[in-house]
Amino acid sequence: MGWLWSLIVGGIIGWIAGMIMGRDIPGGVIGNIIAGFVGSWIGNQFLSGFGPEVGGFFIIPALLGAVILIAIVSFILRQMR
Repeated sequence: MGWLWSLIVGGIIGWIAGMIMGRDIPGGVIGNIIAGFVGSWIGNQFLSGFGPEVGGFFIIPALLGAVILIAIVSFILRQMR
């Protein structure tokens, strides 16, 4: 059951980060989940764990990491066009 909760929280983090950036994440729901998981990893590497934790994710670092990830992916996709 814990993995399901992690998928839900990861998807919500990716979705919120996409709304903050004003960009749609490629891949829909799966893209949101991946952005949430990878963003959480990036955020925890730079900011370590602080703030509230839900489903194994520290919300503030995960959200900031997901925003950084979306900015990088958006930049790369724009350069490829």
